Amino acid sequence: RRKLRPRLQLSLPCVTLPRGTHARLQGLSVLLQLSRLVQNGIHTRTKICPPTIPTLTTSYAHGTSSKSLLFSTVGGSLQASAERFPDREAVVFLQDRVRKTFSQLQQDVDQAAAGLLALGLKRGDRLGMWGPNTYEWVLFQFASAKAGVILVSVNPAYQVQELEFALRKVGCNAIVCPTQFKTQKYCDMLRQICPEMDTAIPGSVKSARLPDLHTVIVTDSRQPGMYHLEDVMQAGSSQHMQQLEELQKKLSFDDPINIQFTSGTTGNPKGATLSHHNIVNNAYFIGMRLGYDWRSQVRVCLPVPMYHCFGSVGGGIVMATHGITLVFPSTGYDGRANLAAMESERCTFVYGTPTMYIDMLGQPDLAKFDLSSVEGGIMAGSPCPPEIVKKVISTMGIKEFVIAYGTTENSPVSFCGFPTDNLERKSETVGCIASHIEAKVVDPGSGQLVPLGISGELMIRGYCVMLEYWGDVAKTDECIAKDRWYKTGDIASLDKYGFCRIEGRIKDMIIRGGENIYPAEIEQFLHTHPKVQEAQVIGIKDERMGEEVCACLKLKAGQDCSAEDIKAYCKGKIAHFKIPRYVTFVNDYPLTVSGKIQKNKLRVQTEKFLAL
Repeated sequence: RRKLRPRLQLSLPCVTLPRGTHARLQGLSVLLQLSRLVQNGIHTRTKICPPTIPTLTTSYAHGTSSKSLLFSTVGGSLQASAERFPDREAVVFLQDRVRKTFSQLQQDVDQAAAGLLALGLKRGDRLGMWGPNTYEWVLFQFASAKAGVILVSVNPAYQVQELEFALRKVGCNAIVCPTQFKTQKYCDMLRQICPEMDTAIPGSVKSARLPDLHTVIVTDSRQPGMYHLEDVMQAGSSQHMQQLEELQKKLSFDDPINIQFTSGTTGNPKGATLSHHNIVNNAYFIGMRLGYDWRSQVRVCLPVPMYHCFGSVGGGIVMATHGITLVFPSTGYDGRANLAAMESERCTFVYGTPTMYIDMLGQPDLAKFDLSSVEGGIMAGSPCPPEIVKKVISTMGIKEFVIAYGTTENSPVSFCGFPTDNLERKSETVGCIASHIEAKVVDPGSGQLVPLGISGELMIRGYCVMLEYWGDVAKTDECIAKDRWYKTGDIASLDKYGFCRIEGRIKDMIIRGGENIYPAEIEQFLHTHPKVQEAQVIGIKDERMGEEVCACLKLKAGQDCSAEDIKAYCKGKIAHFKIPRYVTFVNDYPLTVSGKIQKNKLRVQTEKFLAL
């Protein structure tokens, strides 16, 4: 009883019983009533605390848990939350002025899912979602899952060639998109690939370049050869609703349900194929780590893109599994809109990449916003500089702030901090091993475990590992061994409590005259310079040394600094071979739409600028 929320009263019936049986039946009554309370959505308060006893003796960690893995599907998870919290807000889209409760969202999802069946889509088909953060993105994320259709998350910044590659790679049967967003003219680009659409009947597109595609759905206008969203919402009859209901009994939690393309910085993007089991459990245990199961009325400010796993799983699927509210500040990223949303909607959590937080911290009127409701936040998506983490905690007042680490192929999170961690753990590590996941650190050459605290390649195994790269057995076998260990390509080390430090990507490692240099270490140091807002370190080709260290710096507004100043700041504080040979100052970095810095493009730009 003490663990239940205050004001919650349990009424236990007492009857005349034979001696010795009363206490046992009273205990049984408590269990039965607790069971009913949990079914009705009232949870006991169970904070998950960081480990206090060192248990690791070598570089292998296993995230033990008293909670078993879930066997739910994506659709089933949303249905459960809709039944528990029918009148609670599920999503809020401020720019489009859309608000939906769980009951309203579920009704829309059922109607859209029945519509997809009416349009001829069937279990195992692929539906591409191409566009920015809008209500329709969330709607089709869950409608496709309920219909057993695999959602293909398409980068909204893709141009014609990239789009054609992605849709062909996974054999997309349908695609959903707006007419356009900013300079992205989605329908026009589709017509360039499929000119046949202009004369086609909606749902009967026959494209030479995209032979699997037959259906295009536009969310906001009527176009030749394409369905309007309204057509889909009205297509499902009572017969299709019945078909949808029957389908739920046949869907398996091991079915593939989402294909997310990796960034493709070293080649063409690969389609990481994730199951219901992958993403439902990852979302559930992310939420458990953050305390979403016991916090009341969690409202998350979500500026990260839904096409990325941070937004779709950490946002969308967490919403379904824990019944939280998602607040979308703007359709496209806007740092000031994030702050305004946190204030006006009384958000309790905020998500973002390091670049997004740097942008929020850089807003000149940051102090004017009331962020007192914000208890915690997550930083993820790319390396998180310790100084930025400390500034978010101290300047924005977000005390229960954590870093999460993972990869698209791992659904995505494999390490995450605890809200109650000390400042060193919050800023210097990517958190502790997640529940039901194994991690080990090995020598990249031999594959042998390295001693505790020693750096090597991080490998992950568990429910979170993707099914495959869609249609690419060779690439799948390259990164997932026969024993199901996934090779992350990241250099990391583990401590005796299961906390992880990421030191950089193997492919980003700079080899200068035989010395292995990890850019992340230098970047973290440069963030301590009072004039530096953001630092990126890359390897630049050099005839004598093979590679030289180059720091590409973004200065704080109104600050002036020289390359000599930066080198002098480094002298005596980091090893001489880590001091940047080159220092350049930039206004912006080449970014992916999810806010990740494209170091390969930065390297090409910098070598051109330095005339190397």
